[in-house]
Amino acid sequence: MSQLHQRIAALISEAGYRDDEPIVVGVQQRAAPPVLLAQGLTSTGEPVTATTLAYAASLSKQMTAACAALLAQKGVLDMEAPLSRWLPELPAWAGTVRLRHLVHHTAALPADSKVDAITGNADRTTPGIIQALTQFLALDRRPGTEHVYSNAGYVCLAAVVERAADLPLPDFARRHLFVPLAMADTRFWPGPGPTPPGAAPLARLHPAPLSLGDGGIWTTLGDLLRWGQALNADELGISGLLQTPGRLDDGTPIDYAWGIGVRSHAGHRVYRHGGGWIGLRALHARVPDLDLSVALIAINDHTERRVRLLNSLLDVVNLPPLQEQQT
Repeated sequence: MSQLHQRIAALISEAGYRDDEPIVVGVQQRAAPPVLLAQGLTSTGEPVTATTLAYAASLSKQMTAACAALLAQKGVLDMEAPLSRWLPELPAWAGTVRLRHLVHHTAALPADSKVDAITGNADRTTPGIIQALTQFLALDRRPGTEHVYSNAGYVCLAAVVERAADLPLPDFARRHLFVPLAMADTRFWPGPGPTPPGAAPLARLHPAPLSLGDGGIWTTLGDLLRWGQALNADELGISGLLQTPGRLDDGTPIDYAWGIGVRSHAGHRVYRHGGGWIGLRALHARVPDLDLSVALIAINDHTERRVRLLNSLLDVVNLPPLQEQQT
Protein backbone atom coordinates (compact mmCIF):
# COMPACT_ATOMS: atom_id res chain seq x y z
CA MET A 1 0.00 0.00 0.00
CA SER A 2 1.38 3.39 -1.00
CA GLN A 3 1.98 6.24 1.39
CA LEU A 4 -1.13 8.03 0.15
CA HIS A 5 -3.31 4.93 0.46
CA GLN A 6 -2.15 4.57 4.05
CA ARG A 7 -2.91 8.22 4.75
CA ILE A 8 -6.41 7.98 3.26
CA ALA A 9 -7.11 4.84 5.28
CA ALA A 10 -6.07 6.70 8.42
CA LEU A 11 -8.30 9.67 7.54
CA ILE A 12 -11.30 7.39 7.03
CA SER A 13 -10.71 5.94 10.47
CA GLU A 14 -10.14 9.37 12.04
CA ALA A 15 -13.46 10.57 10.60
CA GLY A 16 -15.16 7.79 12.55
CA TYR A 17 -15.72 5.07 9.95
CA ARG A 18 -15.17 1.52 11.16
CA ASP A 19 -13.26 -0.93 8.97
CA ASP A 20 -16.46 -2.79 8.10
CA GLU A 21 -18.51 0.27 7.10
CA PRO A 22 -19.04 0.46 3.32
CA ILE A 23 -17.33 3.50 1.83
CA VAL A 24 -15.24 4.25 -1.24
CA VAL A 25 -12.94 7.26 -1.49
CA GLY A 26 -10.96 8.60 -4.42
CA VAL A 27 -8.45 11.37 -5.09
CA GLN A 28 -7.08 12.37 -8.47
CA GLN A 29 -4.70 15.13 -9.49
CA ARG A 30 -3.53 16.12 -12.94
CA ALA A 31 -2.69 13.17 -15.21
CA ALA A 32 -1.84 10.83 -12.34
CA PRO A 33 -3.96 7.69 -11.94
CA PRO A 34 -6.66 8.07 -9.29
CA VAL A 35 -5.86 6.90 -5.80
CA LEU A 36 -8.78 4.75 -4.61
CA LEU A 37 -9.61 3.10 -1.33
CA ALA A 38 -12.74 1.04 -0.68
CA GLN A 39 -13.98 -1.04 2.23
CA GLY A 40 -17.11 -2.87 3.38
CA LEU A 41 -19.99 -4.63 1.64
CA THR A 42 -23.30 -3.53 0.15
CA SER A 43 -26.54 -4.85 1.63
CA THR A 44 -26.43 -7.66 -0.93
CA GLY A 45 -22.98 -8.73 0.23
CA GLU A 46 -21.03 -7.33 -2.71
CA PRO A 47 -17.69 -5.61 -1.98
CA VAL A 48 -17.83 -1.85 -2.39
CA THR A 49 -15.47 -0.68 -5.13
CA ALA A 50 -14.87 2.30 -7.37
CA THR A 51 -17.26 0.69 -9.86
CA THR A 52 -20.15 0.19 -7.41
CA LEU A 53 -23.20 1.88 -8.93
CA ALA A 54 -24.75 4.13 -6.27
CA TYR A 55 -27.31 6.88 -5.95
CA ALA A 56 -25.73 10.34 -6.12
CA ALA A 57 -28.70 12.32 -4.74
CA SER A 58 -28.00 16.06 -4.94
CA LEU A 59 -24.70 15.63 -6.76
CA SER A 60 -27.11 15.37 -9.70
CA LYS A 61 -27.70 19.12 -9.56
CA GLN A 62 -24.37 20.03 -11.12
CA MET A 63 -25.06 17.66 -14.00
CA THR A 64 -28.53 19.15 -14.46
CA ALA A 65 -26.96 22.60 -14.42
CA ALA A 66 -24.40 21.48 -16.99
CA CYS A 67 -27.22 20.45 -19.34
CA ALA A 68 -28.82 23.87 -18.91
CA ALA A 69 -25.46 25.58 -19.46
CA LEU A 70 -24.92 23.74 -22.74
CA LEU A 71 -28.32 24.91 -23.98
CA ALA A 72 -27.66 28.46 -22.76
CA GLN A 73 -24.32 28.51 -24.54
CA LYS A 74 -26.04 27.49 -27.78
CA GLY A 75 -28.66 30.20 -27.37
CA VAL A 76 -31.47 27.70 -26.89
CA LEU A 77 -32.09 28.82 -23.31
CA ASP A 78 -32.19 32.42 -22.13
CA MET A 79 -31.45 32.32 -18.42
CA GLU A 80 -33.32 35.61 -17.98
CA ALA A 81 -36.47 34.08 -19.44
CA PRO A 82 -39.36 33.49 -17.04
CA LEU A 83 -40.11 29.97 -15.87
CA SER A 84 -43.61 30.39 -17.30
CA ARG A 85 -42.08 30.42 -20.80
CA TRP A 86 -41.32 26.71 -20.44
CA LEU A 87 -43.75 25.54 -17.73
CA PRO A 88 -46.98 27.42 -18.53
CA GLU A 89 -48.99 25.00 -16.39
CA LEU A 90 -47.61 26.64 -13.23
CA PRO A 91 -49.52 29.50 -11.56
CA ALA A 92 -48.95 33.18 -12.37
CA TRP A 93 -45.97 33.42 -9.99
CA ALA A 94 -43.90 31.46 -12.53
CA GLY A 95 -43.79 34.64 -14.60
CA THR A 96 -41.68 36.28 -11.88
CA VAL A 97 -39.15 33.42 -11.61
CA ARG A 98 -36.18 33.59 -13.99
CA LEU A 99 -34.29 30.49 -15.03
CA ARG A 100 -31.16 31.82 -13.34
CA HIS A 101 -33.15 31.93 -10.09
CA LEU A 102 -33.62 28.17 -10.38
CA VAL A 103 -29.90 27.59 -10.98
CA HIS A 104 -28.80 29.54 -7.91
CA HIS A 105 -31.63 28.61 -5.51
CA THR A 106 -33.06 32.12 -5.41
CA ALA A 107 -36.44 31.31 -6.99
CA ALA A 108 -38.43 31.52 -3.73
CA LEU A 109 -40.23 28.27 -4.50
CA PRO A 110 -42.14 26.51 -1.71
CA ALA A 111 -40.01 24.64 0.81
CA ASP A 112 -39.40 20.95 0.23
CA SER A 113 -41.48 20.12 3.32
CA LYS A 114 -44.49 21.93 1.83
CA VAL A 115 -44.13 20.17 -1.50
CA ASP A 116 -43.68 16.81 0.24
CA ALA A 117 -46.84 17.44 2.26
CA ILE A 118 -48.77 17.47 -1.03
CA THR A 119 -47.02 14.56 -2.73
CA GLY A 120 -47.02 12.62 0.53
CA ASN A 121 -43.62 11.28 -0.54
CA ALA A 122 -45.65 8.83 -2.64
CA ASP A 123 -45.17 10.64 -5.93
CA ARG A 124 -41.63 12.01 -5.81
CA THR A 125 -41.43 12.05 -9.58
CA THR A 126 -40.95 15.06 -11.84
CA PRO A 127 -44.65 15.15 -12.84
CA GLY A 128 -45.69 14.67 -9.22
CA ILE A 129 -43.59 17.57 -7.95
CA ILE A 130 -44.61 19.93 -10.76
CA GLN A 131 -48.25 19.02 -10.11
CA ALA A 132 -47.71 19.82 -6.42
CA LEU A 133 -46.31 23.23 -7.35
CA THR A 134 -49.51 24.07 -9.21
CA GLN A 135 -51.29 23.97 -5.85
CA PHE A 136 -49.39 27.02 -4.59
CA LEU A 137 -51.09 30.19 -5.81
CA ALA A 138 -48.49 32.57 -4.38
CA LEU A 139 -44.85 32.59 -3.28
CA ASP A 140 -43.76 33.47 0.25
CA ARG A 141 -41.32 36.12 -0.99
CA ARG A 142 -40.15 37.80 -4.16
CA PRO A 143 -37.79 35.73 -6.33
CA GLY A 144 -34.20 36.93 -6.39
CA THR A 145 -34.19 38.33 -2.87
CA GLU A 146 -32.83 35.36 -0.88
CA HIS A 147 -30.76 32.22 -1.37
CA VAL A 148 -32.75 29.23 -0.09
CA TYR A 149 -31.83 25.72 -1.21
CA SER A 150 -34.65 24.19 -3.25
CA ASN A 151 -34.99 20.71 -4.69
CA ALA A 152 -38.20 21.72 -6.46
CA GLY A 153 -36.27 24.43 -8.31
CA TYR A 154 -33.95 21.87 -9.87
CA VAL A 155 -36.85 19.61 -10.78
CA CYS A 156 -38.26 22.59 -12.69
CA LEU A 157 -34.88 23.30 -14.28
CA ALA A 158 -34.64 19.69 -15.50
CA ALA A 159 -38.14 19.92 -16.98
CA VAL A 160 -37.13 23.13 -18.77
CA VAL A 161 -34.08 21.38 -20.23
CA GLU A 162 -36.25 18.55 -21.52
CA ARG A 163 -38.70 20.89 -23.19
CA ALA A 164 -36.04 23.17 -24.64
CA ALA A 165 -34.03 20.23 -26.00
CA ASP A 166 -37.14 18.28 -27.03
CA LEU A 167 -35.44 15.26 -25.55
CA PRO A 168 -35.82 13.36 -22.24
CA LEU A 169 -33.20 14.47 -19.74
CA PRO A 170 -31.60 10.99 -19.45
CA ASP A 171 -31.09 10.95 -23.22
CA PHE A 172 -29.81 14.52 -23.42
CA ALA A 173 -27.35 13.99 -20.56
CA ARG A 174 -26.11 10.72 -21.99
CA ARG A 175 -25.57 12.24 -25.43
CA HIS A 176 -23.98 15.52 -24.35
CA LEU A 177 -22.32 14.70 -21.00
CA PHE A 178 -21.72 11.07 -20.25
CA VAL A 179 -20.79 9.66 -23.65
CA PRO A 180 -18.36 12.51 -24.53
CA LEU A 181 -16.71 12.21 -21.11
CA ALA A 182 -16.55 8.40 -21.15
CA MET A 183 -18.71 8.14 -18.01
CA ALA A 184 -20.16 4.81 -19.08
CA ASP A 185 -21.71 3.92 -15.72
CA THR A 186 -23.54 7.20 -15.07
CA ARG A 187 -27.16 7.82 -15.92
CA PHE A 188 -30.31 9.67 -14.88
CA TRP A 189 -32.80 7.05 -13.73
CA PRO A 190 -36.54 7.92 -13.87
CA GLY A 191 -37.72 4.39 -13.06
CA PRO A 192 -40.05 2.64 -13.13
CA GLY A 193 -38.02 0.42 -10.82
CA PRO A 194 -36.44 1.97 -7.71
CA THR A 195 -32.87 1.35 -8.92
CA PRO A 196 -31.15 0.77 -12.25
CA PRO A 197 -29.87 -2.74 -12.96
CA GLY A 198 -26.81 -3.69 -10.95
CA ALA A 199 -27.02 -0.77 -8.52
CA ALA A 200 -26.30 -0.97 -4.80
CA PRO A 201 -29.75 -0.91 -3.17
CA LEU A 202 -30.70 1.71 -0.63
CA ALA A 203 -32.69 1.12 2.55
CA ARG A 204 -35.61 -1.13 1.54
CA LEU A 205 -38.30 1.11 3.04
CA HIS A 206 -36.78 4.28 1.62
CA PRO A 207 -36.10 3.94 -2.13
CA ALA A 208 -34.56 6.88 -3.92
CA PRO A 209 -37.01 9.39 -5.38
CA LEU A 210 -37.56 9.16 -9.12
CA SER A 211 -37.62 12.91 -9.71
CA LEU A 212 -34.92 14.19 -12.05
CA GLY A 213 -32.84 17.33 -11.70
CA ASP A 214 -32.68 17.59 -7.94
CA GLY A 215 -31.49 13.97 -7.93
CA GLY A 216 -31.87 11.04 -10.24
CA ILE A 217 -28.20 10.34 -11.03
CA TRP A 218 -26.74 6.89 -10.36
CA THR A 219 -23.00 6.77 -10.76
CA THR A 220 -19.72 5.30 -9.55
CA LEU A 221 -16.79 6.77 -7.65
CA GLY A 222 -14.64 6.33 -10.75
CA ASP A 223 -17.08 8.28 -12.90
CA LEU A 224 -17.33 11.06 -10.30
CA LEU A 225 -13.57 11.54 -10.43
CA ARG A 226 -13.75 11.55 -14.23
CA TRP A 227 -16.47 14.22 -14.03
CA GLY A 228 -14.36 16.39 -11.76
CA GLN A 229 -11.25 16.17 -13.90
CA ALA A 230 -13.27 16.87 -17.07
CA LEU A 231 -14.67 20.06 -15.55
CA ASN A 232 -11.23 21.07 -14.29
CA ALA A 233 -9.96 20.72 -17.87
CA ASP A 234 -13.08 22.41 -19.29
CA GLU A 235 -13.67 19.53 -21.67
CA LEU A 236 -17.30 20.58 -22.15
CA GLY A 237 -16.43 24.22 -22.71
CA ILE A 238 -18.78 25.41 -19.95
CA SER A 239 -16.68 25.25 -16.78
CA GLY A 240 -16.31 29.02 -16.58
CA LEU A 241 -20.07 29.41 -16.60
CA LEU A 242 -20.68 26.56 -14.15
CA GLN A 243 -18.17 28.07 -11.72
CA THR A 244 -19.71 31.56 -11.82
CA PRO A 245 -21.31 32.34 -8.44
CA GLY A 246 -24.84 33.63 -8.45
CA ARG A 247 -26.13 36.96 -7.25
CA LEU A 248 -29.35 38.18 -5.76
CA ASP A 249 -31.30 40.62 -7.88
CA ASP A 250 -29.79 43.53 -5.94
CA GLY A 251 -26.27 42.36 -6.85
CA THR A 252 -25.43 40.68 -3.55
CA PRO A 253 -23.10 37.73 -4.30
CA ILE A 254 -23.89 34.25 -3.00
CA ASP A 255 -21.61 31.24 -2.56
CA TYR A 256 -23.49 28.97 -4.96
CA ALA A 257 -22.70 28.67 -8.65
CA TRP A 258 -24.37 26.30 -11.15
CA GLY A 259 -25.29 23.29 -9.03
CA ILE A 260 -22.14 23.59 -6.90
CA GLY A 261 -21.17 25.42 -3.75
CA VAL A 262 -18.23 27.81 -3.87
CA ARG A 263 -15.82 27.45 -0.97
CA SER A 264 -12.12 27.86 -0.17
CA HIS A 265 -9.55 25.56 1.38
CA ALA A 266 -5.89 26.24 2.11
CA GLY A 267 -6.10 29.38 -0.01
CA HIS A 268 -7.61 27.63 -3.05
CA ARG A 269 -11.06 28.00 -4.60
CA VAL A 270 -13.03 24.78 -4.13
CA TYR A 271 -16.25 23.75 -5.89
CA ARG A 272 -18.10 21.17 -3.86
CA HIS A 273 -21.49 19.62 -3.31
CA GLY A 274 -22.95 16.85 -1.22
CA GLY A 275 -25.63 14.28 -1.85
CA GLY A 276 -27.65 12.53 0.78
CA TRP A 277 -30.58 10.16 1.12
CA ILE A 278 -31.60 7.64 3.72
CA GLY A 279 -28.70 5.19 3.82
CA LEU A 280 -26.48 7.15 1.45
CA ARG A 281 -23.97 9.96 1.79
CA ALA A 282 -21.84 11.31 -1.05
CA LEU A 283 -19.52 14.28 -1.49
CA HIS A 284 -17.62 15.66 -4.45
CA ALA A 285 -15.10 18.49 -4.59
CA ARG A 286 -12.61 19.84 -7.07
CA VAL A 287 -9.86 22.42 -6.99
CA PRO A 288 -9.34 23.59 -10.58
CA ASP A 289 -6.11 25.51 -10.04
CA LEU A 290 -4.54 22.29 -8.67
CA ASP A 291 -6.41 20.05 -11.15
CA LEU A 292 -7.56 18.08 -8.12
CA SER A 293 -10.74 16.06 -7.66
CA VAL A 294 -11.91 14.30 -4.50
CA ALA A 295 -15.01 12.16 -4.10
CA LEU A 296 -16.53 9.74 -1.61
CA ILE A 297 -19.60 7.54 -1.46
CA ALA A 298 -20.68 6.03 1.86
CA ILE A 299 -23.43 3.40 1.72
CA ASN A 300 -25.67 2.73 4.71
CA ASP A 301 -24.47 5.98 6.26
CA HIS A 302 -26.83 8.31 8.11
CA THR A 303 -24.27 10.71 9.54
CA GLU A 304 -22.31 13.79 8.49
CA ARG A 305 -18.84 12.31 9.01
CA ARG A 306 -18.28 12.80 5.28
CA VAL A 307 -17.70 16.55 5.71
CA ARG A 308 -14.85 16.04 8.16
CA LEU A 309 -13.38 13.37 5.91
CA LEU A 310 -13.57 15.52 2.78
CA ASN A 311 -11.90 18.44 4.51
CA SER A 312 -9.11 16.14 5.60
CA LEU A 313 -8.74 14.71 2.10
CA LEU A 314 -8.48 18.19 0.64
CA ASP A 315 -5.34 18.66 2.68
CA VAL A 316 -3.55 16.62 0.02
CA VAL A 317 -3.21 19.96 -1.79
CA ASN A 318 -0.45 20.71 0.70
CA LEU A 319 1.37 17.46 -0.08
CA PRO A 320 3.69 16.58 -2.99
CA PRO A 321 2.03 15.69 -6.31
CA LEU A 322 0.16 12.41 -6.11
CA GLN A 323 2.40 10.64 -8.59
CA GLU A 324 5.32 11.21 -6.20
CA GLN A 325 3.36 9.91 -3.20
CA GLN A 326 2.48 6.60 -4.81
CA THR A 327 6.11 5.48 -5.16
